[in-house]
Amino acid sequence: MKSELSKLVELQKTDTRIRQLKNNIETAEERRATLEQEFEQHASSIREIQNTKKEAEEKKTDLENRIADAKTQLDRANRNLTTATDTKQYEAAMREIDALNKQVSGHETEILEQLEIIDETDKVLDERADEINNLESDWEKKLKDFEKELRSNKREYNKLTKEREAVFSDISPRLAAVYNRLITRSRDGIAVAEVKNSTCSACFMSLRKQMIVLLKTTDEILTCESCTRILYVDNSEEEQSEATAS
Repeated sequence: MKSELSKLVELQKTDTRIRQLKNNIETAEERRATLEQEFEQHASSIREIQNTKKEAEEKKTDLENRIADAKTQLDRANRNLTTATDTKQYEAAMREIDALNKQVSGHETEILEQLEIIDETDKVLDERADEINNLESDWEKKLKDFEKELRSNKREYNKLTKEREAVFSDISPRLAAVYNRLITRSRDGIAVAEVKNSTCSACFMSLRKQMIVLLKTTDEILTCESCTRILYVDNSEEEQSEATAS
């Protein structure tokens, strides 16, 4: 038959898990929104690179069209130059040819700049090809895993809530009242705290050696002198540590 202390420890572990599950369930919408925001930021960073490449390609095409137009005008200006009948016509044709050549040269320089942008974005997109190809499927899997975990949390929460009633009813009314009082006033929901490294794991205060000895050798209900929580030592954990050390 379990000691009263063992029952309290079991109840505390059940309550701690219920508290975690309840928090998971209550914050589900907020966590889902965070996941969606992270995905959108991720997708947006990829779209930004793709858009930069697309804009560069469109600008390159526009510049090529401008060069083609300028060369058409150059052909006309060269014809005007060869057919010029006076100095005025000749000089006008030369000025036009000079201006058009500068336009073509400027556009060609801009095309080189756009080609550099296209090459840089292509390189980044190639490096992130797997990530881009799997973006939607990875998101769907992440969302599916999230929903699966949430359903599992709800099932476990309902199951443990029912089991808690049985565990709680098996504790003496006096200890149940003490437990309820401690857990109600505790922000972290801890009424029964494990002793780790000779300290209370709830308030982190060191315990007297005599207290440690009593906790290890009896099932007596003892409380922390600092935070008044009920204390226990997980002997199975200590035995395992000793076995590992030996």
